[in-house]
Amino acid sequence: MGAVRQMLTMQDREEISRGIAENLTGKEIAARIGRCPSVISREISRHGGRRRYRATRAEQAAGRARRRPKPRRLDADPVLRLIVTGLLERGWSPEAIAYRLPIDHPCRQAVRVSHEAVYSWIYALPVGVMRAEGIALRSGRTRRRPARGRVPRAPRITGMRFIDERPADAAGRAVPGHWEGDLVVGRNCASAVSTLVERTSRYLILVPLASRDSATVTASVAERIKGLPAALRRTLTWDCGAEMARHAALSVAADIEVYFAHPHSPWERGTNENTNRWLREYFPKGTTITSDPGYLQAVADELNDRPRRILGWRKPNEVFAELLTSGIASTS
Repeated sequence: MGAVRQMLTMQDREEISRGIAENLTGKEIAARIGRCPSVISREISRHGGRRRYRATRAEQAAGRARRRPKPRRLDADPVLRLIVTGLLERGWSPEAIAYRLPIDHPCRQAVRVSHEAVYSWIYALPVGVMRAEGIALRSGRTRRRPARGRVPRAPRITGMRFIDERPADAAGRAVPGHWEGDLVVGRNCASAVSTLVERTSRYLILVPLASRDSATVTASVAERIKGLPAALRRTLTWDCGAEMARHAALSVAADIEVYFAHPHSPWERGTNENTNRWLREYFPKGTTITSDPGYLQAVADELNDRPRRILGWRKPNEVFAELLTSGIASTS
């Protein structure tokens, strides 16, 4: 008989209790009351096992469990709430918080919460309370906004090599040293910062720029990355922006091969595009982007300190540090 999707009644629980007293198996009890054997098994285990199961006590416990509203975990535990709100203020996602808490607090079993619990707690807060306490999700919105506007034409850059020509190991992420780059532009296009993201570790480097012209961009990027070990300077993939018109000079100065994503194909540099979206939390559209190296380094440090699901909830700075000290990075 198929399972009946309804809650167990007091009569059902009395039949379970009688079946246990008669030493019937779970399947036999399930057949008697017309339920799935797994329902009977969970019911008995949840309420004391076969030796301690009592119908009245199980019914009372089930009634308490059904009461609404339930106190939320973060409302009931001020210590856990303080830890979670602190990480939210640092820009961590609820999922990153949930997976990282057991790593950072291995001996404190009370410091555990699911990402669903964090989301539901945030959404239950009044907007005024969230604003006053500085609690917010990184996205700042509840739904994705569709892209608007016309797609601009790609500029003409001589000597371009597209992403199809990259070495085969660049397509995967097992071999480090393959980077994705772009510009994040500030208010009225008057300021900008260059973003470089290493594909294996998702490690971010921010390069301050005095201007957006090609000579400044390529020289600044080359100066920033040429100090890295040769094994961590394999390729750089950029979009078709005019700032990379002097890509040949960058390639020579930093000893790195430069490739380009196809026009209007941002998904070909997905790691960089995703990182740029996070950077907009610090430099929203319509604001001026500073060229202060110290401030930009602090921003990069915060982003590199965020646990990533794709890295098994490790941090980019942890993975990149291992690459720097490994035999891979020490060989050219």
